[in-house]
Amino acid sequence: MDVLRSTLQPLTHNLPKPIADTGRTLLGPFCYKTLILDIDPFVSPDCVKLAVSKALGIGIIGASSIVKVPQLIKLINSQSADGVSFLSYLLESSAYLISLAYNIRHGFPFSTYGETALILVQNVVIASLVLKYGGKGAGIAAWVGGLAVAGAALFREDVVDVKMLAYLQAAAGVLGVASKIPQIATVWSQGSTGQLSAFAVVNYLLGSLSRIFTTLQEVPDPLILYGFIAGFALNLVLAIQMAWYWNAPASKSKSKKSKKVNKPIAAGGKEKDGSASSSGVAAKVKSPSTRRRG
Repeated sequence: MDVLRSTLQPLTHNLPKPIADTGRTLLGPFCYKTLILDIDPFVSPDCVKLAVSKALGIGIIGASSIVKVPQLIKLINSQSADGVSFLSYLLESSAYLISLAYNIRHGFPFSTYGETALILVQNVVIASLVLKYGGKGAGIAAWVGGLAVAGAALFREDVVDVKMLAYLQAAAGVLGVASKIPQIATVWSQGSTGQLSAFAVVNYLLGSLSRIFTTLQEVPDPLILYGFIAGFALNLVLAIQMAWYWNAPASKSKSKKSKKVNKPIAAGGKEKDGSASSSGVAAKVKSPSTRRRG
């Protein structure tokens, strides 16, 4: 350890000022001195836990900036919202908007909730595409406008006071959990994950697990902790579904529809169920008009 310390200390004592200031802000003066300047993690295990929590938080925020990009690409390339639940995104976005306002107004560290803002923006875009490809493009303006109005109200203390915001945060935990249920139900009913992104599902699972740790370390608020625990449980269900239906064909409803449309036609212009074909009927109707006029 002494060899490592003597090697690293010339670097840690001469870090650029912006990096050093950021480190002191994230870790606090004591933990910064203990871990970065003195390089002595055994003095304070709590500082090590805090450093791990900060590293996880920053990692989650970084990953969240692209977590929904594969989902966006799948939707745009396929021009289909098959397997993706709009209701799920509606509930999740509502929960994220409330949590964002709650964390900001309570002054919690950005590293414990920063991904909420980034994922919220991506959710708005994805939900809009789901409406568009689902033939409900007219509802996009109402969807985006409703979120904007709700957000403006949540950040105004004269409209939503602290007590009401606490109730809403408790409800956001329920919404966050409930947001997974329509998606789970959609996958279950279709027997396929459709255009659902495996990258997003796995990242949600790992992110919610990491957030349990960071919340325990830095945010003394059971409302937020319980929401992450419940979210992890349902993200685990989605991950299991993703693995189970990985090679499943298209949705059941589509396969049924294709079978009906492509019903085989037997020789003689009749379908296999014995009904006359449309071409045969047309021929019978047109036949009198071919006679010569005498």
